[in-house]
This record gives sequence, structure tokens and C-alpha cells, in this order.
Amino acid sequence: MGFKKLTSSCLAISLICLSAPWLSVFSQSRPTLPKLRQQIEQELSKQPGVFAVAFKDLSTGAEVLIREHEVFHAASTMKTPVMIEVYKQAAQHKLALTDTMTITTEFKSIVDGSPYSLHAEQDSDTSIYKAVGTKRTLAALVYNMIIISSNLATNMVIERVGAQNVTQTMRDLGARDIQVRRGVEDSKAFTKGLNNTTTAYDLMLIFEKIATGKAVSPEASKAMITTLLDQKFNDAIPGKLPKEVKVAHKTGSITGVRHDSGIVFLPDGRKYVVVLLSKDIKDDKATIETMATVSEMIYKYVK
Repeated sequence: MGFKKLTSSCLAISLICLSAPWLSVFSQSRPTLPKLRQQIEQELSKQPGVFAVAFKDLSTGAEVLIREHEVFHAASTMKTPVMIEVYKQAAQHKLALTDTMTITTEFKSIVDGSPYSLHAEQDSDTSIYKAVGTKRTLAALVYNMIIISSNLATNMVIERVGAQNVTQTMRDLGARDIQVRRGVEDSKAFTKGLNNTTTAYDLMLIFEKIATGKAVSPEASKAMITTLLDQKFNDAIPGKLPKEVKVAHKTGSITGVRHDSGIVFLPDGRKYVVVLLSKDIKDDKATIETMATVSEMIYKYVK
């Protein structure tokens, strides 16, 4: 090939690239899974604390797992297993979502049966305390348990379905380590270390069941997703994602702990599960920012 012909060929290729910029974008491959993992670990290392990550692309099966079997205080992430149990018992006709319960603030410790009370100042849902003595449907209690993480609604729902039943259902779904032992604010149980616990892997597993219609039934899974999409606390997983990306998720936090877990729905119909857990953290706001950045990294890998 002569110099003139070679030059013409190179010019033609350059013009094609300029007129079709997607070719140059296509040539820039997305990071590999090991590279994504490295990026995530580097980001997490910026914050003091212990972190776990579980990500699974439901279209390809690609996963990133970091400390996925480490046990964490579940905080309010345990409310997703409780919701699954409600729908399971509804399917078994042991209860109906239209059943009503009288709102009360008093519950019994799992340690010795002694009474303890919940108070509005310790709850993200304060309005329910103004309705003590009135009735609400189980569906309404479950909804508030998820979207505004109502502790009072949670304790009432757990009292109805039974914490042991929730844990057994998790085992039936393949989640080996999630433990739902009690409701919220049982200080005697907390002192004895009788806490609700979880792992990133188990939360990933149950959200995958919900995402694929295998949590109770396709209809129940769809209903649970609808509720999870209404989540009001959206600073972590959805924090840096485009508005057209939808996230069905449940957060959780106590002192030194910050979690988020859920399903991410892309506009083209693809979806993935991501779980971000933390403990021994020092700066809550900085941890949320870091989690949002990790979520963004995962989104950029998938898209």
C-alpha cells in the first residue's frame, strides 16, 4: 500500500469516528468487576468504620461481594423481612392486609415479658402517636413501617406475625444469617445482645427474590416493590443516581450504623440489587455521602 493510499485510509477512519462518536465510546470498555471492586474499596477506605457491599446484576449475574457474610446490627433493614412475612401469612390466609389493629405504645420485652414503651421522640414517625387507641389497617402499618421506618408500626406488625416466624421465612428463602428476634427499643434485650442482625449477602438474596417475583408470589413481590419505591429516605443508594432511575429500597440506622438495601430499576428494564452496610462509623453524613458515591460507581458500571 502506497503512502498516499494509506493516508487516505487513515483519514477515512478518522472521519468515520468523528461522524459517529458512539464508535469511540464503544471502544472505551467499562471497568471490569475487579476494577469496580477496587474502586469501591478505595472509596470506602476514606471513612472510618467497617463496611460491607453486595451487588448483583440481575441481567448478567455479575457480582461484587465485600465482607458479604459479616454480621451487622440490622437496624431498620429488618423491616423488609417483616414485610415479606406479612405477605406470606396473607397468602396462607392467616391474616388479611385489611385486618385492623388498635394502636398502642406498650410492648413486652423478649427477655422477661416486662413492659416497655415507645415514644414519639425516638421515632421517625411521630404522627402515629397522636392516633393511640384508634385502629389502622395492617396494610397501612406495613406501608409506614417501610417508607418512613415507623418503629411503632413495626412493633405492632411484629407482634401480629411473630419474630420467630420472620426468621424462619428467611431460612426458607435461603437467608441463613438474618435474625429477627424482636421489635424496636427493647432495651433489656439490647443490653443482653439480643439484637436483630443481618449480612449484606442475605439482604441481597431476599431483594433478589422480591425483584424476580419469588418472594411469596409474583403478585406479593410486585406489591412489596410498589411500597419500597415510595421510600422517603433517599440520600444513600439513590442519592447520586439520575431521576429516571428508580430505587425500591429500605434504609436502617442507629448510632454508629448506617445501611441501605434495595433494587435499582434502569429505564431500559434492567435491574440490579445493591446492599451497603456499615458499623463503627464516626461521621453519619460523610458515610451517607460515601455510600451514595459507591452506588453511583455501581450504576456507571451497569449502565
